[in-house]
Amino acid sequence: MQQLPQSPSVAVCLVRCGLLATAIFAGTLIGCSNSVSSGGTGGGGTPSVQVAVTGSSAVRVGSTAQYAAAVTGTANTSVTWEINGLVGGSAATGTISNSGLYSAPATLPANATLTVTAVSQVSASASGTESVALQNPVPILTSATALQVGSSLSYAVDVIGTSFVQGATINYGSTAQSTTFVSSTELQATITVPSGTTSIGLSVTNPNPGSSSSSTATVSITFFTTTATTAARLLDQATFGPTTAAITQVQQMGVSAWIQNQFSQPTTTLAAIPTNPLPTLCFSSNTAYSCAESEWWQAVITGPDQLRQRVAFALSEMFVISTQTVPGQTIPAYHNMLANDAFTNFATIMHDVSVSPGMGDYLNMLNSAKPATGQIANENYARENMQLFTIGLDLLNQDGSLQLDGSGNPIPAYTQAQVQAFARAYTGWTYGNAAGTTLTKFPNSTADWVDPMQPVDSAHDTTSKTLLNSTVLPAGQTTTQDLAGALGNLFNHPNAGPFVCKQLIQHLVTSTPSPAYVSRVAAVFANNGSGVRGDMQAVITAILTDQEARAGDTNASFDGGHFREPILFITAMMRAFNFSNTSTTGSWVSLSTYSNNLNERPYRANSVFNFFPPDYVIPATTINAPEFGIENTATATLQESLADSIVNNKISAFTVDLSNTSSWGVLAANPTNLVTALNTLLMHSQMPSAMQTAIVNTITPLTSNAQRVRIAIFLIVTSPQYKIIH
Repeated sequence: MQQLPQSPSVAVCLVRCGLLATAIFAGTLIGCSNSVSSGGTGGGGTPSVQVAVTGSSAVRVGSTAQYAAAVTGTANTSVTWEINGLVGGSAATGTISNSGLYSAPATLPANATLTVTAVSQVSASASGTESVALQNPVPILTSATALQVGSSLSYAVDVIGTSFVQGATINYGSTAQSTTFVSSTELQATITVPSGTTSIGLSVTNPNPGSSSSSTATVSITFFTTTATTAARLLDQATFGPTTAAITQVQQMGVSAWIQNQFSQPTTTLAAIPTNPLPTLCFSSNTAYSCAESEWWQAVITGPDQLRQRVAFALSEMFVISTQTVPGQTIPAYHNMLANDAFTNFATIMHDVSVSPGMGDYLNMLNSAKPATGQIANENYARENMQLFTIGLDLLNQDGSLQLDGSGNPIPAYTQAQVQAFARAYTGWTYGNAAGTTLTKFPNSTADWVDPMQPVDSAHDTTSKTLLNSTVLPAGQTTTQDLAGALGNLFNHPNAGPFVCKQLIQHLVTSTPSPAYVSRVAAVFANNGSGVRGDMQAVITAILTDQEARAGDTNASFDGGHFREPILFITAMMRAFNFSNTSTTGSWVSLSTYSNNLNERPYRANSVFNFFPPDYVIPATTINAPEFGIENTATATLQESLADSIVNNKISAFTVDLSNTSSWGVLAANPTNLVTALNTLLMHSQMPSAMQTAIVNTITPLTSNAQRVRIAIFLIVTSPQYKIIH
């Protein structure tokens, strides 16, 4: 082989072209010209290849921008496009085509400044760049509504559109309002409107980078006072039944003010039941739960803290314990805990339920010790706490709908291994004591059904535990630390908001909330507007004042609500007609006999799945209606018999005045006035006109006003229309 000439020009060519080998054809060196290199200079000292990039220096997310590359010094002007050094870009920072068309990502990345680069395909060291600042999109407002809440000047505004981002604000005129971000298509705020205003202008502003505003939408405003219909509907949703006095109170205060007033009401508590001897009102020495039930009925029917008691009732049907398994002595403390916590934070509820001896006994966390080598801890509470109390079986979207995998199947929220990890995190808890002194013996042999369980670290599994979302509880933590870590892992899981809020909506307002309703409330669960997650007052307010909850206030044809479960049927009658207890022992437990006949008795469900599961669907339909799970031909017949006993004053231990001289009897002198008043009280003015006419025609021929009252009430409360709280 012929040797290469050792001249300076050849050496320079080899270095500049980066050649590691040469090719010799017909004895001639095939090399390169130094003019190809972008990094060196030719005879005139100017770069051989240069690349310059032109295009926009600011791009909004979700949009596109065209970039161009001017290549000089070579006939080959082809370039390769990069975003932040990655050919073609990425989903996080945006992608760029071979022609330089940049497609920005749908959301801002952590670093909103990026670099667009064009690299010469002739020389990798020849490139040009453009620094690009990503900006938030321009919001688009398509519609807006204003629903009156609270005072006559306060309105809940709901804005629908596209391209809303976290931090976006609803503007009333030129003033930004405190705004709740529901989703990229929905925002909410509460505004105060000057008296006499007939329309308002609303717009949306997205924050920096690239702050921009939508066009302005004009929303009509109609002022009205809180009507008796609005008040009665709210009370049917938020209490154990409307009363005439309560309707007047809500009318005078307004919806929002009444809710806030209820938040401030002290808890009506159930008295603790001594183990022995049982008080006389318990009737039977072996049925302490009847004492608890008596206390419960009296509290929920007569207590002024109606919203608190109603929310506690809903929580008791979510965090179920039952006297079919646990002693009746557990119920007063358990119910008082739910009532006291009802307006705190959901994290507080989760913790206090977990350390309550009633729940500990019911789902076996009580006295669950660290397992022996090769064995597993008791899984009962670990499994039910996830499945039924906090996150559910499958991953959810914010609106409560299922997340699906690539094959269209639900995605499990947890694995069996994670159940076992949580079970180990919950070990080491035993009976507490009134003094609250530190325990060292496990288990504590003295049953304490009132005070929270206490930890004993020697009985706790201290190995590391891998929970959800790759969260690891490190080895060596105490019993209390592991409990806090495990509950915090569930509390912060994305499922918690939609799973919990949907059930609360079902218990209070409607069995079939729209996905948008669930999403709005779940957004408040995630952030109460001040960065707090799980704020129960904010969640309850959002549930009761939502546009879907209040839609029936002014729309008589509104189709929504839920079946009036037996307990609520009984309490509504007791409250509406002011039944008084006449028992010499002061016991209210006789009401349990009637509710038990209808498949529901306080704190005595057949299983941890409650009297009825939240996902119960009426057979042969697709309608999710949980309370219908305990409705059948037998209970329907027995409820009519109960209604007959109510109107004829035959409820054991109770009496009601429906005589000719009672207020109802006097009103019955005019049958139309009587039916109108009952329509407001019992059905918040939603009785169909044909039904009103039929009842008036039925009672008019009766000569006794008392009989008119009894027959009218009976016909209303046994009607299908009354059974559904619309």
